[in-house]
Amino acid sequence: MIKAKLDRGLRLLPVALLLASVALRVYEPAPVERLRLSVFDQYQALKPRESTELPVRILDIDEKSLQRFGQWPWPRIRLAQIIDLLSESGAAAVLLDVLISEPDRLSPSQLAKMLPDEPGFAAARETLSQQIDFDESLAMSAGQANTVIGFVLSRDPAGRMPSSKAGIVQAGDEPWSFLLSFRGNIPALPELEASAAGYGALNLVPDRDGIVRRAPLFYNLKNKVVPSVDAEVLRIAQGASTYILKSTTASGEMSLGSRGGIVNARIGALTVPTDQHGRIWIRYAPYSSNLTVPAWQLMDGTAPTQDLAGHIVLVGSTAAGLNMPSATSIASSVSSVVIRAQILQTLISGEYLYRPDWSNGAEILASLALGLMLIWILPYLGSAWCALIALISILMAFGGSWLLFTEQNALVDPVYFALVILLVYLAQSLRMYLSSEQERKTVRDAFGRYLSPALVEQLAEEPDRLTLGGEMREMSILFCDIRGFTAVSERHSPEDLTRLINRFLTPLTQVILDRSGTIDKYMGDCIMAFWNAPVDVPDHALKACQSALAMMNALEQLNNELSEEAAKSFALQKNETGGGISLHRGKLHGTTTELLRVGVGINTGTACVGNLGSEQRFDYSALGDSVNLASRLEGQSKTYGVDILLAEETYAAANQLAAVELDLVQVVGKTEPVRIFALIGDETVKDSTGFDRLIRLQNDMLDAYRERQWDNALEIIRQLRNDAAAISMTRYYDMFDERVTEFRATPPDSDWDGVERRLVK
Repeated sequence: MIKAKLDRGLRLLPVALLLASVALRVYEPAPVERLRLSVFDQYQALKPRESTELPVRILDIDEKSLQRFGQWPWPRIRLAQIIDLLSESGAAAVLLDVLISEPDRLSPSQLAKMLPDEPGFAAARETLSQQIDFDESLAMSAGQANTVIGFVLSRDPAGRMPSSKAGIVQAGDEPWSFLLSFRGNIPALPELEASAAGYGALNLVPDRDGIVRRAPLFYNLKNKVVPSVDAEVLRIAQGASTYILKSTTASGEMSLGSRGGIVNARIGALTVPTDQHGRIWIRYAPYSSNLTVPAWQLMDGTAPTQDLAGHIVLVGSTAAGLNMPSATSIASSVSSVVIRAQILQTLISGEYLYRPDWSNGAEILASLALGLMLIWILPYLGSAWCALIALISILMAFGGSWLLFTEQNALVDPVYFALVILLVYLAQSLRMYLSSEQERKTVRDAFGRYLSPALVEQLAEEPDRLTLGGEMREMSILFCDIRGFTAVSERHSPEDLTRLINRFLTPLTQVILDRSGTIDKYMGDCIMAFWNAPVDVPDHALKACQSALAMMNALEQLNNELSEEAAKSFALQKNETGGGISLHRGKLHGTTTELLRVGVGINTGTACVGNLGSEQRFDYSALGDSVNLASRLEGQSKTYGVDILLAEETYAAANQLAAVELDLVQVVGKTEPVRIFALIGDETVKDSTGFDRLIRLQNDMLDAYRERQWDNALEIIRQLRNDAAAISMTRYYDMFDERVTEFRATPPDSDWDGVERRLVK
C-alpha cells in the first residue's frame, strides 16, 4: 500500500511542480519578479539606449557651485534668479527637482521674526519687513516662466489635495483604480503651488529590490489621478492642457493573461505606452557630461545658451550629500535628477521599453505546453533527447527574448520559462530514475537468487521484460533430479530431509548461476534452469552442458562430504551404544551413507518465456515442447543408465564437448523421433585417443543395430563393455544388450525404423 502511494506520488510530482510553477507565476512573489527584472537589467546593460542629442538638460548645483555661492539650502531669491536666467535663455520648461514645503528661513520676513523683541531691533525689523519675501519672489519668477514644482506623496493621510493644473480625460475604466495608490502628500508652499505652471509628484518609486526601473507618470491620491512632475514638465514644454489615459476596457483594447489596467497615456503630441499601473520602463543611456550645465556658469553668464534654449531644464544637484542616489538598471548609484532626465529622454526619444500585454499569458502557456510535452515524451525518448529538446527550447526562449528587446524594445521574460522547463525536466527525470531504481530493485529481489549477479544487472537495465506475458526465444533448458528420491526421503525425518535437499541444491544452483543460467524453479529435489533468457547468453547450449558437467563434479564433492559425515556419525553412535550397531546410523543432521545420484536432461529449442501467471501473482518461467522434451530427457537418463542426456539440437550447438549418440527415440508427448546423446566429458575428454575409439565403436554398433545385424551389434557391445572410455555407460550397454538379444530372438516387423517407442515417462 505504501509503495503504491509512493509510486502514484512520484508520477504526479512533475505535474504538481508544473502547476505550482504556474501558480507562482500568476501570484508572482518577489523572488519570481526579481529574477525576471534582473534579466531585463542585463539586457539594458548589454544594449543601453544610445546617447543622442535630446532637448533635456540638468542645471547642476554641483560642488563648485556650492563653493562659490554657499552651502545648501540657498536662499529662495537665488532660485528665483536661476529661473529668471533660464527663462531669458529660452528654456522650454523648468523643473525644480526639490521639495519646497516650508518658508525660506533666510527670507527677510523670517529673519525679522528671529530678532529679539527689543527697542534696539525695531528699526531692523521694520526694514526687513519692508523687503520682498524670498518665497514670493520665487513664486513670481515661477509664474512668469514655464515652471513645474512638486509635492511628495506619502502613506500618511495628511496634506491638502494638490491643485489640478491640467484636465484628465479617461478612456475606459476609472484609471485611478490601476495606479499606485497613496493616502496623503507633503505639499509645496501654497504661493508656489498657485503660481507654478505645473504641479506634480516628485516621487521616484523603486522596485522591491531598490532599483529604479520604472517611472509612474500618474498616481492615485485618494481616488484622484495626479500627475508626476515628469508628465507635467513634458506637458508644459508642449503647451498642452490635457492628459488622455486609456485603459484595457477602452474600445479595441485587450489584455491576454494580465489583470487589465492602463494601456497608454497621451501627453500633448506624445502617445506613451505604459504598463497596467501607468508606469513606463526607463530606457537608460550611459551618462554623458553634455547632459549637465553647472549652476555657477549660468549665474556668472558663461553658460552656453544654445544648450538651454528650447530645452527642458531640470534644476537639481549631483553633489554628494544633496542628491538622493538610487540604483538603476545600468549603474549602482545615480542621483535623482539624472534619473529624471533619463525618464524625459525616454519619453521624448520614443524608445519605450514595454511589456506586451500578451507576454504574461504567452509565458505561462508556453511553459505549461512544453512542460506537459516533456512529462509525456520523456519516458519514450529518454533523458538525453529530452535534455536536448529542453536546452534548444531554453536557448530559443532567450534568443527570442533578446531579439524582441533589440528590435522592438519589448520585454519578454525567458527566465520563468527556462526555470519551469528545467524544473519539470529534472523532476520527471528524477521520477523516472527513482521508478527505474525501484524496478531494478524489484528485479534484483526477484532474480537475485535465480540469476548470476551479472545477469541480474543486465536484466535490471531492461525491467520492461518483467511485465506479464512472454516472448518466443531460442533457449537451452536443463532439468536435474535426484534418482531414487522417494527411497531417500523415507529414511529421513522431514527436518533432516530439508537440510539434505538444501545442501544438494545450494552447490548445484551456484554452478548454474556461475555460468549465466537462470533458475526457473525448484520442484522438491528437482531443478529447472534455462539459458538465453531473460537476457541474451551467447553459446547458451555450451554453457548448459558445461553446467551439467560441473554439477556432477559438485555432486561428487557433496557425496564425499556426506560420506565423511556419515562415518563420523556412525562412529559416534557406536560409542554411545557400547560398540553395538545403531539402527539409525548415518542419519544425523541430514547425512546419509548412500551416494546421491542425479539425472540431467538438456534440450535446445524455441520456448515461450516470460512472466506467466496472473496480475496478482506471476513467475518468470518457460513453456513449450522444448521444455517438455528436456523434462522427458531427464526422466529417460535413468532408462539409458547415463547421467546427462542431450537432445540432438543441444549436441549440435555444443559439439566441442565429448558426447556420444545413444538412440533414436520417440518420447511421450512427441510425434517425431528424437536423436539423443550422452554427455560424458569436456573438450579434454573429446580430444583424447580413447574417446575417438569410443565414438567409432559406438557409431558402428548403432549402424549394425539399425541395419538388423544383431550378432555384429552384440560383438561391438562386448568390445565396448571392455573399453575404458565407456566405463560410465555400462548400464546403457547392459540395456542395449538385452534389447538386441530380444530383437535377435524375435525380430521386429518389416517396417521397423530403428526408433525406440517403448519408453515410459
